[in-house]
Amino acid sequence: MRRLAGLLVVPLLLLSTAACGDDKASDSASTEKGFPAITAGAKFGEKPTLAKGEGDPPKELKTDVISEGDGAKLKNGDAIQVNYLGQAWDSTKPFDNSFDRKQPFDLTLGAGMVIQGWDKGLVGKKVGSRVELVIPPELGYGGQGQGDIKPNATLVFVVDIVKATQIPASAEGSEVAQDNIDLPKVGTKTDGKAPTVTIPKSDPPKKLVSNYILESKGEVIKETDSVVVNYVGLLWKDSKAFDSTYQTGKTQTFPLAQVTLKGLKNGLVGKKVGSRVLLVIPPDQAFGNEAQQSIPAKSTLVFAVDLLAKM
Repeated sequence: MRRLAGLLVVPLLLLSTAACGDDKASDSASTEKGFPAITAGAKFGEKPTLAKGEGDPPKELKTDVISEGDGAKLKNGDAIQVNYLGQAWDSTKPFDNSFDRKQPFDLTLGAGMVIQGWDKGLVGKKVGSRVELVIPPELGYGGQGQGDIKPNATLVFVVDIVKATQIPASAEGSEVAQDNIDLPKVGTKTDGKAPTVTIPKSDPPKKLVSNYILESKGEVIKETDSVVVNYVGLLWKDSKAFDSTYQTGKTQTFPLAQVTLKGLKNGLVGKKVGSRVLLVIPPDQAFGNEAQQSIPAKSTLVFAVDLLAKM
């Protein structure tokens, strides 16, 4: 079963493709404590300018807390929101940064959503901190490189930890009657395991279905939110699962503004955080006439989604 996250959401730098940056940085080779120096924008929240690394880069992951916040320490499994700037050790030009986009980057720490240097280097750091990471190739993009990042590049990141949220194991809430025999039935257990989904033999609905299975009392999700979810996705036609976060044991974070699967976005906006939702997505709000990996063309998709948190 192949993960389809890259088909559901516009890929971001640390998930798949490195973006080309236009930023100019100082060509000074100054360093502080073995880290490339921040020559401008040193305060938390400011876009930094990084000097070029001096000499040979370190062989191991290095982290430096430039300024420590007073928030909780990050743990694996936390949904976190950060701003960052990334640059190769031997370069004066950033390859990407979130400051120019004016939108923090969302991820679940330790879930393998980003390069290992991030997952390892940010654990234990406090919310509100600015951290500099120097990441060796084996914890970055290795020998293959990525986009504008050369093979075997040592990477330097300045990361501002904006927010963190602890993620519950399961949705919680009041059970909602599932009395339409022509719709899938979704299990209501809250043990953190994948809920059962039983799809009827009847024809699928022609319009998007978005129904509560468990309705919580959480905040209503807006299109501008990022949501942390567990989900299982199945084909209506043969009830075959094509994707599941439960199989990997790692949640997925969806910035809804970047979700490309129309029915997924439309079905989650307006629902309450903490709920479990059934989505039945017709082809015109799914992948249409295009086949995608194990999903045939013109497929109706079924999702059971636990809305665990929003950022």
